[in-house]
Amino acid sequence: MGANNNRLSPRQKMINLMYIVLTAMLALNVSSDVLDGFTQVHEGLNRSNSNYDQRNTAVYGELNALADKNPGKATAWLEKAKDVRERTRDLYSYVDTLKRAIVLEADGDEGDVNDIQNRDDLESAALVMLNPGNPRGTLLRGRVDDFCNFVTAFIPDSAKRATIAEALSTASVTRKGTLAPQSWEEAKFDQQPVVAAVTILAKLQSDILYAEGEALSSLLSQVDAGDVRVNELSAYVLPQSRLVMRGSKYSANIVLAAVDTTQRPQVYIGDKPLDNDRGLYEVSTGATGDFVYKGWLEVPNPDGTVTRRDFSSSYTVIEPMATVSATMMNVLYAGIDNPISISVPGVAMGDISASMTNGSLTRNGDRWVARPAQVGSDATVTVTANMDGRPIQMAQTKFRVRKLPDPTPFIAFKDANGNTDHYRGGKPFKKALLLASPGLEAAIDDGLLDTPFTVESFETVFFDSSGNAMPEVSNGAEFSQRQKQQFQRLGRGKRFYISRIRAKGPDGLTRDLSPMEVIIN
Repeated sequence: MGANNNRLSPRQKMINLMYIVLTAMLALNVSSDVLDGFTQVHEGLNRSNSNYDQRNTAVYGELNALADKNPGKATAWLEKAKDVRERTRDLYSYVDTLKRAIVLEADGDEGDVNDIQNRDDLESAALVMLNPGNPRGTLLRGRVDDFCNFVTAFIPDSAKRATIAEALSTASVTRKGTLAPQSWEEAKFDQQPVVAAVTILAKLQSDILYAEGEALSSLLSQVDAGDVRVNELSAYVLPQSRLVMRGSKYSANIVLAAVDTTQRPQVYIGDKPLDNDRGLYEVSTGATGDFVYKGWLEVPNPDGTVTRRDFSSSYTVIEPMATVSATMMNVLYAGIDNPISISVPGVAMGDISASMTNGSLTRNGDRWVARPAQVGSDATVTVTANMDGRPIQMAQTKFRVRKLPDPTPFIAFKDANGNTDHYRGGKPFKKALLLASPGLEAAIDDGLLDTPFTVESFETVFFDSSGNAMPEVSNGAEFSQRQKQQFQRLGRGKRFYISRIRAKGPDGLTRDLSPMEVIIN
């Protein structure tokens, strides 16, 4: 509320307490499907990151072994690989500290990144990453840019450089329908649930490890293989996409290090050869879960024999998902505009569409405004994304539609510093401030709705020396002349009541508000 609780009457304190309890009860109605989806994605990313780290360690170990066997040829490349590993681990660890900081902000000192309690917290990520006093999001952007420039310098293949630069891009984003660009950190962490922010950072770690792997592989390939490399043949699986939504394709390049371009290896998956000589493996995804596939490579040798190298890999298929959240709270109010945030991880905002039952849903740039129609009936928001040239339904989220709560009446006045304050009764009020006030106002100013109402009429009740009530009717929202005359007669310690207050809200409904007691100081 706009005023300090110490200024409220016991009755008003009880009303406020009931409102807080109602808000908490409404918050319990949030669907956990989206949050569970992010949790599954985060767990899948952690497994994938572990696999990437093992692969990168194997490549680094191979380069280290080459340096032991032939220091003259491989030592220089090994030193560069050490720099790549050191920079990678340093940035990876820094992202880990940011994940933990966000979770600690949401869950307290006992917070666990792998067991987030307040997954739907929309403030903690912004507090940690976008705090002007400690702009860790800006610092992260700079470190990612430096790492990207550092790593791509070791990759001669322009196509791979472009892929890594795109994956680690921190360019500003200009949303459709807006003029000013939004910074990378704001686009990633503003108004994001804690579990989504942690998943975004885990995805960044995955891209960092991917870039490290490409740099190490490039350094390894630049060593003159000769008769040193022919005995170190290894198979690698390089997926083009590390997370796959159901209905899309999983693509991976299966390659052999130092392969002779005149004799490409034959690749077998599950005893069946691939139908191309590029090592491109594609499979349609019809179900969710973790999938493992195995196979081998066959490379012909000059003496007519065949060298075989086994490999195995896995991929994770996740359900299509979207995040739909009410900006004010997890409930929609009939008759007013309710800001709504809608996003689909990995899909551009321009490829997202949405509709709503029991009311209208309109788009304003990257934001949405829901205006429910009927109180008591749920409003269902359906999100669709354009993927691979066809629309796919990503999520359906239900919101309960409620009537706006009653506002609180107050007398507006200027304090000693010239700031506008609200007197809500129940404590002494200076007579001079009362006489300077034009009338009565009403609003919901709890920091969530902040909705003004229009006072249509009210009545003041004074008491004479015999205890007889003397009611006076207002002039709409303003004090009438007779009411002001009564104010002039009031002495210190006297009191009167404002009752029969009627106020009309933006939803078109007129309500009878609780009376307030005014004590003259």
